[in-house]
Amino acid sequence: MPATRSPRLPRRAPAPATAALDWSDLRAPNAWLLMLEGRAPWEYAALLASLPWMKKLPQGDGHPVLVFPGLGANDATTAPLRALLDSLGYATQAWGQGFNFGPRTGVLEQARADLQQLYRRHHRKVSLIGWSLGGIYARELAKECPDLARCVVTLGTPFTGHPRATNAWRFFEMVSGQTVADDHALLEQIRQAPPVPTTSIYSKTDGVVAWRCSVNEPSPLAENIEVQASHIGLGVNPIALYALADRLAQPEGQWKHFEPKGARRWFYKTPERP
Repeated sequence: MPATRSPRLPRRAPAPATAALDWSDLRAPNAWLLMLEGRAPWEYAALLASLPWMKKLPQGDGHPVLVFPGLGANDATTAPLRALLDSLGYATQAWGQGFNFGPRTGVLEQARADLQQLYRRHHRKVSLIGWSLGGIYARELAKECPDLARCVVTLGTPFTGHPRATNAWRFFEMVSGQTVADDHALLEQIRQAPPVPTTSIYSKTDGVVAWRCSVNEPSPLAENIEVQASHIGLGVNPIALYALADRLAQPEGQWKHFEPKGARRWFYKTPERP
């Protein structure tokens, strides 16, 4: 998600000082990777073929899950993901704000109200899932309302790096009416992980977002899981959704880093963590 000039994400107290930002070496994915985004329909077909296997995943505990779509997308794109989680026993809710054209006036406020309402309705913390730009909303909501958020899982979300290290920034400017900005303070705010268990699922063959833009600084509450997927197909890729379901199935208060043991080592990579 590009940093924007207006409206801006709410500012909080600055995070502890870190090394100076320098994303000059990051570039948007090349034309070959962008062409590989055409594999997304095959990823959806693979999900359909693997549904009998996917339904054998650990059952959920019924806690609520709020799901945010990516830039230019709506709730229809997250329907397969939500259907899978519903079948596993979670109480999912779509974001319900039509097409995601950026953090326009009222968008973040409505998302916050939805989170609060879900918490009051279920009397349980809410897991936040965001695909691409939607992951920025999920992360920022968890920072604003950590007492309401159980965990955050993002799919191909560009929360670090320069806004132009994606192939979507021009589209963002066109549909949002906003201009991407070199606002280092805002970029640093977005880069900081929420104070709740946070997982970034990303692909080095992402044709829209430079993969390094989706990597958390490893910490006891933040992790990264690399899969083979397209950006457009991440939300329907069965390998990515298996990892997502594994993260949600952990008992509240007993979160642990993802461990690709056994056959899972063929499908997942997890960068070094503390």
